[in-house]
Amino acid sequence: MTSRERVSAIIRHQPTDRMPIYGWLRANMTPQISEVYGSVEAFEDRFEFDLAHLFGGPSSVPWERITPGMTPGEYLDIPLSDPDDMAQYAALIKDINYFQGEKGRFVYMQTPGIFEPINGVFGIEEHLANLLLYEEELRLIYQRQVDWTIHFINNCLDLGVDMIHISDDWGGQHGLLFSPELWWRLIYPYQQMLCATVKARGAFVSLHSDGNNSQVLDGIVKLGFDVMHPYQESAGMSLERFKRDYRQHFTVMGGLDIQSTLGFGKLDFLREEITRVITQFADGGLILCTSHFVQDHCSVEELTFAYELIYGLVRE
Repeated sequence: MTSRERVSAIIRHQPTDRMPIYGWLRANMTPQISEVYGSVEAFEDRFEFDLAHLFGGPSSVPWERITPGMTPGEYLDIPLSDPDDMAQYAALIKDINYFQGEKGRFVYMQTPGIFEPINGVFGIEEHLANLLLYEEELRLIYQRQVDWTIHFINNCLDLGVDMIHISDDWGGQHGLLFSPELWWRLIYPYQQMLCATVKARGAFVSLHSDGNNSQVLDGIVKLGFDVMHPYQESAGMSLERFKRDYRQHFTVMGGLDIQSTLGFGKLDFLREEITRVITQFADGGLILCTSHFVQDHCSVEELTFAYELIYGLVRE
């Protein structure tokens, strides 16, 4: 199987020749990996990564006009950027041609959600307060963000990406950042519009949401997400529960926790955890990936140890 075939099959709950593998390496580890391997691309080639996580295109928020202490009403007075400025997609087109065209990998596109992009405007604490104080204004803000993101999604799909990866952190370490009732009332309706847009195009849609989102897993299923990343065990998300109750609905991308497992120099524990997760999902349901960007306290030696083990185990 090719990488694109392998990843597509695992998402569709079909048999594959092996578990797909990936890792979020670039944000913090590029200099260290490049010193040893020459480049991150060389590391990815060495361990035959199956996916590529793409970034780029325009930002919805005109950051040069954002000021501290801005109110929701003031933000609504500022026009968003042009999602159809195709000059802003030049680097993305290059990446699609390289990773999908030359390398044959499954490419997924970082895409703003509803809640997370607005955190940058107000700050997360102020945003959470605004949920209680300015609900109607936030509804207008979320709708405007949805309208912008729908244009962005369609442009990315027109360029040929395999999956839209909606980034929208909702979880804290032990539960949601807000009540489930608020999520259903203020997040779900707008997220539904984004998922419906992707599904109407016949593409895959994935969710990135850190933390513990157990309280709204049924809502995530209802939204129609094909993939969930990271399904964070270190925040109390049980992979056993996923396999029992949700595996038929979506695939998890994760299993290698950077908060508790990778990057702490505990190689025996790291071996045990990698072996446990790969064995648990030997029959499908998982794209083996880090739970977030590998942190710079992880040595290249430990990273190599982890992926040499992963490379061998998924091929047994």
